Amino acid sequence: MPAPAHLLPSDPAVTDTEQALARWEDDGGPAYAVAPRPQDAHWLRIAAALAERLPELAGRDDVIVTCEERTRSGAPAAFFPTTAQLEIDRSLFAPLRPAAINPNQVGDEANYPVAWGAFTHEAAHAAHSRWSTPPPLRGSALDTAAQLLEESRVERAQVSRRPADRAHLRAAIQHLVMPDFATNGPTDRWEAAGAAGLILGRRDAGILDPDETEPLHHAVHRILGEETLARLQMIWTAAHATADDDTSSMLAHARAWCEALGAPPDQPQPVPVPGNRSGGGELAAAVGQVAATVTANEAAERTAQARVTAARASRSRAKATQAAQSRQAANIAEKVFGPGNRPFTPESQRGRGRGGHAASPVIGSRLPTAAEKAAAGRLARALRMAAYRERTTTVAASTVPPGRLNMRGALARDAQKAAGALPTAQPWIRTQRRQGPTPPLRVGIAVDVSGSMHAAAAPIASAAWIVAKAAALTDPDSRTATIAYRRALTAITQPGRVPTKVTEFDADGGGHSLAEAADALTAALDLTAPGTGRLLVIASDGRYRSDEAARAADRITALRAAGCAVLWLAFDTDPHPLPGATLLELHDPAQAVTAIGQAATTALTATTP
Repeated sequence: MPAPAHLLPSDPAVTDTEQALARWEDDGGPAYAVAPRPQDAHWLRIAAALAERLPELAGRDDVIVTCEERTRSGAPAAFFPTTAQLEIDRSLFAPLRPAAINPNQVGDEANYPVAWGAFTHEAAHAAHSRWSTPPPLRGSALDTAAQLLEESRVERAQVSRRPADRAHLRAAIQHLVMPDFATNGPTDRWEAAGAAGLILGRRDAGILDPDETEPLHHAVHRILGEETLARLQMIWTAAHATADDDTSSMLAHARAWCEALGAPPDQPQPVPVPGNRSGGGELAAAVGQVAATVTANEAAERTAQARVTAARASRSRAKATQAAQSRQAANIAEKVFGPGNRPFTPESQRGRGRGGHAASPVIGSRLPTAAEKAAAGRLARALRMAAYRERTTTVAASTVPPGRLNMRGALARDAQKAAGALPTAQPWIRTQRRQGPTPPLRVGIAVDVSGSMHAAAAPIASAAWIVAKAAALTDPDSRTATIAYRRALTAITQPGRVPTKVTEFDADGGGHSLAEAADALTAALDLTAPGTGRLLVIASDGRYRSDEAARAADRITALRAAGCAVLWLAFDTDPHPLPGATLLELHDPAQAVTAIGQAATTALTATTP
């Protein structure tokens, strides 16, 4: 059984260097000088950083930490309670270079999990190993059993205080404890029991999982028998509940361990009979299976954690992108609808076409015709019907009027009174009807005034006025805005203002800034905010460059996802609407009334009041 030689009750051995330094005061010779190696300074820095991190693990600030090329204990890491020293082997940090190790930085321990696991285990001893075997019993079977039980006891106490340390302790067990068993398999009952105490004991301490240790459990069960294994399990379970400074209880548990295995407590631990390998190969194979299962589970855990981390990072990037787009949209809306009402060229369109300030596409305005007024009135009625909410009806029972008297309830109440019972019947039925809130409309209109829309300029101007006027007539809280777009954006109707005249356009420009027009309308009208009926109307033939179409399609997708309906009005025989928009092919602007009314109905129905 691998001896737990890393919790040493005596002072650490004195090295040759320390002996040379400890000269008599009257020795007149020069002091012993050690020639430092380049990496020693790094290891001193690492040891100091580990000492700074130790209080968070052990709750102690009096422990000295050293990183040794060869530890004085011979173990990968050790803790000396009498001198409050903790040493750790530098090889545990391999293959990292010392310059790349920075324990001061929280999270850096993920780069050397085995070293940090060993460090955490020794920190658990520093925090919880407050008892020691009396000197006369040191080196005996009782001392060995007590130190074995202490291994899982301190780890259980550590994860009870700091559950996150479990992952690091598992790494140390996987790479430092199990390989010892796999190469030097237990050869007798004493060593088989030791394997159970060190590995199965950590299962019951919550460090390892039952499915991981099942092969070893079956192997030890066949060697020790059911009764002995159950007795040992009771012993290490009792040790887990023992206080940190309860020396007598820990020695009693160790004595019971020796008695269960037939070993004299005050004698050295049993030595395996030479040549007797009974059960050794089976136990070594079982420990190998445990290690393989732990490795697989850790890999699966890392993969799952990586997915979670990637998902969080993706959500964080999405939120950052959305916030940046919102700020950009608010900036564009301020430029488009701000004072002066001058055409605004977005950054994506600058450098294209002629230089200088963009010209406005507006060439004049006229009074609406009787047909356009009638169409606006019909559309307004359709929008009001879409916004109508049926009254909700609530039926409530009561012990007193007003309401309709229910005779069955009245008789039940009289019977309860006659029987001397507390009346609970409610004979009065009251019906309440309430009108649900009607959400206002938010309608954004984007009109394409590029050169390909020249023939449709007049009907588009008419349709834009009809939609804007109808939305304004539905509710005092409804708001609408209109933007004409080509390379530059021009505000036609300011948010919240009712158009009195039909604005006429000159469709002869180049470029298509539909994405930026949608951003400006979204920011000005809150088209992504719930609580209103939201609608974006686009009048265009859809003949865009691929980059313009891609950016505009992203905006349409985002609006649809936020609950905003998107209509695409086309006055061309071969329209190219973008994905996500509902196409309405028209020849007469008045034809849009019914279709827009239906679309608004859908949008308002989905609105949460």
